[in-house]
Amino acid sequence: MRVVSGIQPTGRPHWGNYFGAIRQYIQLQDEKQAFYFIANLHALTSVRDPQVMSDYTLNAAIDLLALGLDPQRAVLFVQSHVPEISELCWLLLSGTSMGLLERCVSYKDKVEKGLATVAGLFTYPVLQAADILAYDSDVVPVGQDQTQHIEVCRDIAQAFNHQFGEVFVLPRAQVLADSAKVPGTDGEKMSKSYNNTIEIFESPKEMRKKVMRIATDSRPMEEPKEPADDHLYQLYSLFVGPAEREAMAAKYRAGGFGYGEVKKAIADAAETFFAEAHRRRAELVADPDQVRAILADGAAKARTKASEVLTRAQTACGIKF
Repeated sequence: MRVVSGIQPTGRPHWGNYFGAIRQYIQLQDEKQAFYFIANLHALTSVRDPQVMSDYTLNAAIDLLALGLDPQRAVLFVQSHVPEISELCWLLLSGTSMGLLERCVSYKDKVEKGLATVAGLFTYPVLQAADILAYDSDVVPVGQDQTQHIEVCRDIAQAFNHQFGEVFVLPRAQVLADSAKVPGTDGEKMSKSYNNTIEIFESPKEMRKKVMRIATDSRPMEEPKEPADDHLYQLYSLFVGPAEREAMAAKYRAGGFGYGEVKKAIADAAETFFAEAHRRRAELVADPDQVRAILADGAAKARTKASEVLTRAQTACGIKF
């Protein structure tokens, strides 16, 4: 069983990225053959500064390795280091209907958010399909709101297979059932788009400042509160075990405490939770050549598989003979 997933290098990872996806991706490396890539070709639609792009790409790899991705158990590489992906993308583009792409809600959503209406953004789903199909991927882990991407990939692959034979494995989405909707500093879903994030690798001092500024309601200290409805309790629950969660829930129901107490508990728990990742990241930053070597080794492994699939597709449609 093979799993594939990509992460765009468009900024530093925050708590929402980790609990919403990265944690599950790392867990999957213990169960399946995993290919994980830094999707810098996708990021070109929004990141136009070359130095920023290269810095973001290297840092994304460092972050994943620090958070627990093991290059001995998973293949980690940079998307652009596998040129077969771009070649395969063109083969898929040649048979993908405009109507299918026009129905993709992600394009409409991004344009509404102010991104330029460039061709790369419009054809994004085809490059994404190439990313998945190039490795004969069986499973793609996604959030519930991303299942359309996999359906589009399947449609593109089925159209190619219908025309040229059974070339591509049809992947299925694996919805991350235990992925968390992480509240941001304003109580809404944590997202770079909302400017309400807390980064995983910012300093403990800066992290604590952000936690202490998290918006709360105006209920008095003595009033009992239902923990399940409170975003501070939801954040605290991410970092602790069942016993600590239940103890905090009991405090909520009893009343007589302030939100500042919960915020301090969140900051303490988060600092402890990510302490080992901070330590590993410092080691990796001090040895960037080690990270580049890991990415080069991963790209070689990815190219071996992608080349096999590309040759199969080229032969099927008659451009390699």
